Amino acid sequence: MMNRITKTLSIEIDNFIRVLKQHQVAIVSSLFTKSAFVQYRKKINADVFKQLSDNIIKEFYTDNDENVKLWRGFRLLAVDGSRLTLPNTKELQKEFGIVRNQSDSPITQGRISVLYDVLNGFVIDSILSPLSQPEKELAMRHLSNTKQGDLIIYDRGYPSFEMMYEHRKLNIDFLFRVQSNFNNKVKSFITSKMHSHIVKIYPGKNTKLSNKPYSKDDYILVRLSKVILPDDTIEVLISSLVDVVKFKNDLFKDLYFKRWKVELYYDELKNKLLVGNFSGYSKQTIFQDFYSSIFVSNIQTLLVSEINEELKTARGQTKYQYKVNANVSYGILKNRILELFFSDKPMDQITDKIKALLKKHTIPIRPNRKYARDNGKYRKRIKPRVTKNQKDAL
Repeated sequence: MMNRITKTLSIEIDNFIRVLKQHQVAIVSSLFTKSAFVQYRKKINADVFKQLSDNIIKEFYTDNDENVKLWRGFRLLAVDGSRLTLPNTKELQKEFGIVRNQSDSPITQGRISVLYDVLNGFVIDSILSPLSQPEKELAMRHLSNTKQGDLIIYDRGYPSFEMMYEHRKLNIDFLFRVQSNFNNKVKSFITSKMHSHIVKIYPGKNTKLSNKPYSKDDYILVRLSKVILPDDTIEVLISSLVDVVKFKNDLFKDLYFKRWKVELYYDELKNKLLVGNFSGYSKQTIFQDFYSSIFVSNIQTLLVSEINEELKTARGQTKYQYKVNANVSYGILKNRILELFFSDKPMDQITDKIKALLKKHTIPIRPNRKYARDNGKYRKRIKPRVTKNQKDAL
């Protein structure tokens, strides 16, 4: 499962055995059947992949200050959600829910949410849930994986007094993009000549407060910041960074733009790591495939980020800065990830060999490139369009 089952199961089993025999692993000296694999995977809890991923993340952030990238002392995180089309079975329809496409045919989809470190490239927390669970609720669940010193960036689908209250309670900083009609103070701020303003945010007048830990008189001190886009559109950001001396207003446009990395991560997860190519139809299999994909992506980040830093340092006289080709990197990890776990060779020797291969496959980073965003592409039955020069590496 960690090796990514993207082909016919019989082919994957044959490949798995062949690769491990190269490393003289005795437990796979004889062939096992598809049926045996399907039966034994039922004994594996999908949470094991979450635990393995947590171990990698904990190791990275522990006693590693020189390699952990921060923004003005903050660990910079972003939350975003997406949809994942699942096999259209009755079990999965009942578990995750269905939507209807343009032809009114029912399709099964789940909701994904990730808490992503946009500077270091790690998925701190991930959730695959039924569509009935709102993105805000999933974002609240992510907060249990944050700590003081984090700054979380959100798109305009997330802001609410409750969300800000939860962040303040945990002493976690936040930055939200908000709609122009978010509340009257935002409306007034847009029409004003101010570019930054400190205000008190109260619960909405029509908000039911009987089951909330705050009253109508409770407020949160926030900062409104105005961002002017190239087409003169005004965007408003709400943040907990109220220190106007330490955080100048001209910082916020670039700060919010850093959130784009989580959007790019979904492209990587779906179109390069092929998270939607499931190896079975049961609910357990779906969760195993999803969380093992997240685990593999964090392993890839651990290997690739170090190389990208080396490439940045050794740029020299080249026109562009280069980075490892993410699509190819997953293809290179295929089979070699088994060597990481099963080989008796020293770990450094294995990782050095993999990194040497990754360094041979780099692409230029071209600044200021823009792509039209299709917000509804994952609601459709068809798969996302893949550019002609990008082929599946797995």
